[in-house]
Amino acid sequence: MSLRWLAAGVLVLSTALSFVDRQVLAALAPLLKDEFHLSNEGYGYILSAFSLAYAVCAPVAGLFIDRVGLNRGITVVVAFWSVAGVATGLAGGLVSLLTCRAALGAAESGGIPATAKGFALYLQPRERAIGTALNQVGITLGMMAAPLLVGWLATTYGWRAAFVATGIAGFAWIPLWWVTARRVPVPAAPAEIGPATMPARDWRLWALAAANILMMTVYSLWMNWTTVFLVSTHGLTLAEANRQFAWVPPVFASLGGLFGGWLSMRWAKAGSGLYAARLRVCVVSAVLLTSTALVPLAPGAGLATALISVSFFMAVAMSANIYAMPLDLFGAGRAAFAVSVLTASYGLMQTVASPLFGRMIDRYGFGPVCGVAGVLPLASLVLLVAVGRRSS
Repeated sequence: MSLRWLAAGVLVLSTALSFVDRQVLAALAPLLKDEFHLSNEGYGYILSAFSLAYAVCAPVAGLFIDRVGLNRGITVVVAFWSVAGVATGLAGGLVSLLTCRAALGAAESGGIPATAKGFALYLQPRERAIGTALNQVGITLGMMAAPLLVGWLATTYGWRAAFVATGIAGFAWIPLWWVTARRVPVPAAPAEIGPATMPARDWRLWALAAANILMMTVYSLWMNWTTVFLVSTHGLTLAEANRQFAWVPPVFASLGGLFGGWLSMRWAKAGSGLYAARLRVCVVSAVLLTSTALVPLAPGAGLATALISVSFFMAVAMSANIYAMPLDLFGAGRAAFAVSVLTASYGLMQTVASPLFGRMIDRYGFGPVCGVAGVLPLASLVLLVAVGRRSS
């Protein structure tokens, strides 16, 4: 296997660590809600503190990484989010908790743009959806590890230890990347360098961002609310939800990303254009995502988890291709900024959707939320088709 895939693997590891940091909060949500006397809407506002900072800072982080280069940029990003993660474990009240989560969001807004730039530099165009899918594997590993680590650390050492331990892990990654970067140089010439105009002036980038907002509602739902759903709807304890069920959907999310990346690469090799191949995967995914509305109707936690897993699988299959589209359109030189706009759109969506989801859940349960999330990916297809027609 080419050493460039080794570099991609180390970048994926950074994504895994960042998602461990952010998912510790979701895994501890029922406990923290009790300690800080939070409703589901209040928990949603904590998610919004992270997401607003994530959305605002992502374009700045993308420009910074494109300007200083991958190595320096990702080092600053990982160091910043590791400090914020450790600080969360030292939070003494609700205000400090909100502040720490906002700082974590600001730092982690550069994570996906940095890895995307790495994939654009190290991988060939047809391989980039696979790179994006592998990044989802990192996300999945982080999402799986968080509830399992919480089950041990929080029980043995208290909930603060979970935040501190996962934050420290990020500092160990930085020297690993520098050794890798020295031994695996970037290919002398990327496959393409993209258009001369700035992506910010191209309406297609903003259309992709809007499509991403619509589609990622499903992703946000299961990333942040799975444990709460299992505890509140099916009467499980925190430990039961995390150890028996909550880690399963992220596994299927990872498989979905790999499936979506593989399928678009196969269709591209068969003669479809890159964008056309990615769009076909998105069509299949969006149609199957309508099954999200069935999750609250499941009679038991096992069947509900299975339906969540299908929904998460298709959401990430679609996501892997949407996040590869800016790389196809704008090239390696502008990769971090182009993807940062999608990252910002996701953060903006979560800022608004998280407390709204919480309010709807408090009043009506999960039924309306799952129903809305199930149809929004169909709306995103309209924008993706429009971008495809203009690009062709």
